[in-house]
Amino acid sequence: MTAGPAPRWSRPASGREPAAAALLSWLGDPRAPGLAVVTGAEGSGKSRLLAWLIGHGTRPGTVSERRIHGFVPLPGLTATTAAWMLGEQLSIAARSPGDLLAALAADRRRTVIALPELHSAEQPGSLVDLVLGLASLAHVRVLVEVRSGTEWARALTAGPCARMDLDEPQWTDEARRASWEAAHPAVPAAQDPEPEESFDLDDPASVCAADPWSVTTAYERSAESHGGLRAAWLRAGASLTREQPAAERALVLLAALGDAGDPRLSATLASLARDASWTVVWHRVRGDVTPPWPGPVRSLVAGTGPLAGQLVVADHQGTVRILDAGSADSVGRLPHSVPGLRAAAEHGDGTVAVLDEHGLLHTQRAAESAKPKGVAALLDDGPSVRERLLSAAAEYARDQRDQRDQRGKVTALTGAGDRVVLGDDAGTVHVVTVGAEPRTAALHQGRVTAVAATALPVSAAGDTVTLLYTGGADGTVRAWAPHTDPMPEPVAARNCAVNAVAVAMSGATLVLAIAWADGLVEHRVLDDDRLRTFHPGSQAHALAFTADGDLVVGTDEALVRLRAR
Repeated sequence: MTAGPAPRWSRPASGREPAAAALLSWLGDPRAPGLAVVTGAEGSGKSRLLAWLIGHGTRPGTVSERRIHGFVPLPGLTATTAAWMLGEQLSIAARSPGDLLAALAADRRRTVIALPELHSAEQPGSLVDLVLGLASLAHVRVLVEVRSGTEWARALTAGPCARMDLDEPQWTDEARRASWEAAHPAVPAAQDPEPEESFDLDDPASVCAADPWSVTTAYERSAESHGGLRAAWLRAGASLTREQPAAERALVLLAALGDAGDPRLSATLASLARDASWTVVWHRVRGDVTPPWPGPVRSLVAGTGPLAGQLVVADHQGTVRILDAGSADSVGRLPHSVPGLRAAAEHGDGTVAVLDEHGLLHTQRAAESAKPKGVAALLDDGPSVRERLLSAAAEYARDQRDQRDQRGKVTALTGAGDRVVLGDDAGTVHVVTVGAEPRTAALHQGRVTAVAATALPVSAAGDTVTLLYTGGADGTVRAWAPHTDPMPEPVAARNCAVNAVAVAMSGATLVLAIAWADGLVEHRVLDDDRLRTFHPGSQAHALAFTADGDLVVGTDEALVRLRAR
């Protein structure tokens, strides 16, 4: 099916054809500076010109060199709130301007951003820093509007940029301007002032019901803690500013609330969230001390066997902690950290395998399993089946690394009973067993980012088959039972990478959780297509289901246990 012709562009208002042609030329010139600054006096038509460009540049079918990928009107915004808005438009979970810059630096696709009316922002100086940071990325173009004569205009134009001052005559076709004004006589605009919204920053009910952007700005201006609400709001604000019922906003705020605040707030927020889709069972956020926050989470596993009722939690520095799943209290930690940790898996006998950034497996004992006694102990003088399995998986992963011209480095890991499942950066999933050739399937275009497994009952006698769900950098989640061919169509697909997947049998029901790179967490009941969502306010890097079906979500800022209502 061939694409239709690109939509036609109308002429800009007020004879601004020369200015419009210059902006289109800047967009299409690969040698042009990454920053374009449109200046002019108040009423010179800057905003109208940008509105024309944005209106056409965001339409479906617009050619790539004229495409506007993100735009944020800046009046009343700060650098943080502008980053939240841009992150939502660009499918990036950005809690801060730094998060936005880091994510865009890692994604080399061309990105064009338009930012009208910087001079009317809440914090123009911090937005200047954000604009210059964005424009420093070679694949990012930034178009910003700012009033002439301001310190922010001077700061933006001090370095390399394409500058257009609409007060200069060359940017207007006077004949077309006169014709346009004759056809569009000026109509005085109504000047009714908008009433200022009133809310109480100390009252959870008030802030959850109010305009979230106004609340965010008020919290940023405030130097008080407001019982812990300010820190919680700014921690999760990229989620709180979404359109949603007050109950869902209260749920997110509760999940982000630290233990240093007013102890009455948790009960109040829980009551406000009683109609939300989730209940917060417990939560631990950055800075908590009773019990302590376990650090930024990179991997989560619900324990079995000797680790039943516990969570295996790995942080960004490769430290692996064991937490009580019912309370998040610390139970212990593995003796050796693994720098560059990517994933962890437990294998039902107290052994934890950890995958590092080089694609190598490391195993440690987190708990002792029951050992043979009597004559069985005397006869059992060799490695166990589980030890042979992990040895085979480690050797296979090492081979993957050493033969990258034929295979791909291992990037994902999970345990599956008597099997170890590996995913690689070529999009292939490998199932390793003892005494048999690994079974493989090419499931993704590009890196496998996550794998999860469960035993699916297939008969009344208790027979099961292994069912795998995998996520990729290609934005798809796929299902595969290794005894058969993979499903031809993805279970889920979006325009952003998958960070984590988890799957489990909850009673007789199969449930799947997906963490997407834009900050969305989905909980899918696969038997009846029920879908719940959770937005923690930052990317979820890890997911796990507890034995009783609760969902544990790990981010850089929090670890949260949720129960579906």
